[in-house]
Amino acid sequence: MLKEPFVMVNFKTYKESTGKNGIKLAKSLARVKGNLALCPQSTEIREIAKLKIPVFAQHIDPIEYGRNTGWLLAEAVREAGASGALINHSEHQLCFDDIKKCVEACRRVKLLSIVCASNKRIVGLIAKLKPDYIAIEPPELIETGLAVSQVKPNVVLDAVKAAKKIDKNLKVICGAGISKGEDVKKALELGTVGVLVSSAIVKAKKPEEVLKEMVKNAK
Repeated sequence: MLKEPFVMVNFKTYKESTGKNGIKLAKSLARVKGNLALCPQSTEIREIAKLKIPVFAQHIDPIEYGRNTGWLLAEAVREAGASGALINHSEHQLCFDDIKKCVEACRRVKLLSIVCASNKRIVGLIAKLKPDYIAIEPPELIETGLAVSQVKPNVVLDAVKAAKKIDKNLKVICGAGISKGEDVKKALELGTVGVLVSSAIVKAKKPEEVLKEMVKNAK
């Protein structure tokens, strides 16, 4: 079960988080006590899910059982042990109709859905689909070390307002440039219930220590 406020680590496809490296990284991060979730590559979901922490797929496709060679089925992700899925990350964007189908697929198989958006206009559109979470992530800040919560707080505030305007119960998280504990603390002060972080942890010399500081501030 995903507990809030949380820190979600997106493994992406870095060398440090692929295959055996990904399993090793997950085991290290799993030692941190607190509310966290991991978002590994699909090939590692089943193994990492054994660690008994919430695991999210980095993507699912808008499909059902059938002739879909090379696509990623929500049912398969769920069976592998995932608790949820990222949808429409800036590095894997979808059209609105496909986002809708993916949110419905998550609902169908009881996966939590986190739909990414780059600005408040898109947040407003996605909010109408009623996903479990919306992640506001300005792509220009990703992997810069400049946290959106610090350098563009209004982007986060506007996203929270846009989501709540459609559904007061809709929850927002933020990502892009989150790299230390104070970035997490600021994000929560802006009305989010968590953060999405990647390279600041995955590529760190001591990933476990970086995550520990972030989780400490996720209160």
